Amino acid sequence: MRGYFTADEVRAAEAELFTRVPEGMPMRRAAFGLADVVARELRQRTGGVAGRSVTLLVGSGDNGGDVLWAGSMLRRRGVAVRAILLSPERAHAAGLAALRRAGGRILAVPGESVQGGSSGEQSEGSGPAGAIGAPDLVVDGIVGLSGRGPLRPRAAEIVAAVRVPIIAADLPSGVDPDTGAVTGPAVRADVTVTFGAYKPVHALAAPYCGRIELVPIGLRLPEPNLAALEPDSVGARLPVPGAADDKYTQGVTGVCAGSATYPGAAVLCTGAAVAATSGMVRYAGTGAEQVLAHFPEVIAAPDISSTGRVQAWVFGPGAGTDDAARDRLARILATDLPVVVDADGLTLLAADPSLVTDRAAPTVLTPHAGEFARLTGDEPGPDRVASVRKLAESWEVTVLLKGRATLVATPGGPVLVNEAGGSWAATAGSGDVLSGIIGALLAAGREPVWAAAAAARVHALAANLAAHAATDAGTPISASPLLAHVRAAIGTLRELAAPM
Repeated sequence: MRGYFTADEVRAAEAELFTRVPEGMPMRRAAFGLADVVARELRQRTGGVAGRSVTLLVGSGDNGGDVLWAGSMLRRRGVAVRAILLSPERAHAAGLAALRRAGGRILAVPGESVQGGSSGEQSEGSGPAGAIGAPDLVVDGIVGLSGRGPLRPRAAEIVAAVRVPIIAADLPSGVDPDTGAVTGPAVRADVTVTFGAYKPVHALAAPYCGRIELVPIGLRLPEPNLAALEPDSVGARLPVPGAADDKYTQGVTGVCAGSATYPGAAVLCTGAAVAATSGMVRYAGTGAEQVLAHFPEVIAAPDISSTGRVQAWVFGPGAGTDDAARDRLARILATDLPVVVDADGLTLLAADPSLVTDRAAPTVLTPHAGEFARLTGDEPGPDRVASVRKLAESWEVTVLLKGRATLVATPGGPVLVNEAGGSWAATAGSGDVLSGIIGALLAAGREPVWAAAAAARVHALAANLAAHAATDAGTPISASPLLAHVRAAIGTLRELAAPM
């Protein structure tokens, strides 16, 4: 798993590191890694390094020091470097001296001057665009792990004037490092170079981070409280039929979904369970005719009592919220089988949480933000990780909170995050597909938290494959082509896990 570590966890690890290595070494390691990434970006984007130009946006503290030291290293490689100091009086002294020695140009934010600088190291009067100059790249070192809240007005004005790619040092300034929350002006980076560890912001606010590059600096980190399943590890645990398996031993998934009003939900949810390699899928509900028209291999029954033996249930997509639907949900939750509750099922649980809070068997809830608010009485808020963990622990269930960064929490364990890499799956019916995939993995015997997180990875990859099936640039999709690519996504993940 890839771990993500909070600002406090990273600072504690840094403090321990400083007891083991010479003073200044961690900053030099970080700066060298940052300079290397900037040089590679220059080479890729412009065809060279020497003779190119980079502007540094430098705040106070160690983050600013990392950027100033990196600037001195780039200067020695023939890059023209100018540094704009947003807090001149608090600029990192050693980093500033290193850049001066290397011949970098140092400017203060417009309206201020550099303390202790030579003549010419003053603000330029042509406004933010003039201060930035005409660089090939800009490096964001305005704030680091201690930063909270949006960019201050002067910094926001300068960032708004940037017209070239931005490389962020450690995290994009203006984005909360622990929650990924953005409450005002913030940097949108093309690349983020993180030092020592991935932070929650890198998964929770990926659109602001761009590509993530990790520079190891020797940190000893604890077990993570937020983590992501690696694609190859997902592929290694996806069900594969063994020599002695048959249709019953590979997992029999029960689906109770759809209604006269929403028959498509039954088709999408059941079809996803089929595509996610269930040995058998049994359907219970009024949508049997539509389900069988699309998937004749499904065993359909009019109600739960005549469905037959299953190993996991999925309830909710398009199932309705009337008394009859509540009775069906109550019957399913009264079993000792794993159950996925989605969509209308969540609305029913919001009205009567005791249906699930008194349950001993595994339960997975899959709300989007609005459904989460109905279940808890509150929106997830800026700290989505804390919110999803609280619901999971208070109800003693596994909770999958949907979003571009989907979060999966279970009592007593780390929260798992799946950053989808895009929003291609943000389409009607997409959640019905996701719940069917989770149900298939539960029926195959996978534990709930892994089944939910792995299903989110399969789902996101299927959406990406569907969106790019027609053009390299991608095109918006509906749930039907998403469903058609579930099997391909599973195959791709299995290939990643295959020995070379």
